[in-house]
Amino acid sequence: MNITMMRNFLIGLISLLLVSTAHAAEVELTDLVDFKADSVEAKNKHLPILLMFSASYCGFCTIIKEEFLKPMKISGDYTNKVIVRVLELDSGDDVIDIDGKKIDPEDLAQRYNIQLTPTLIFVDPQGNELVQKMVGVTTVDFYGGYLDDAINNSLLQLRNGHELTDAN
Repeated sequence: MNITMMRNFLIGLISLLLVSTAHAAEVELTDLVDFKADSVEAKNKHLPILLMFSASYCGFCTIIKEEFLKPMKISGDYTNKVIVRVLELDSGDDVIDIDGKKIDPEDLAQRYNIQLTPTLIFVDPQGNELVQKMVGVTTVDFYGGYLDDAINNSLLQLRNGHELTDAN
């Protein structure tokens, strides 16, 4: 490969990296606003809901969003596997609960025994947990694998006739 070809290749590669990084920064995650509507969508599509409990002051929450959830959304590989929603506990905005009534984010967190952010839960369309929740971040290097396993297992539980029980 001559120098001109090598230079053009490197310029192209750097441009591609810059564009993909800028694209990731533009992606927005969907906030939990209407749990009832999301549960109807989940039921119609036969998908679990990944609900991330987050807080504005939580550095690890930002890492989970930027390094895992946004790339998942960009890839498109999870569109038919899971519905992802983020609930900012300190937003102050009530959300519509699964029963159609307004609820404070902190009250919703209490229902699922959320005591630390970030916490990810995986629920069926009735709001019942399907697999063990992911609490905090122990090892970022392995987090993606744990997240994939939880998504795949929750989808499997849901599609294999998971027995529906009352939410925790």
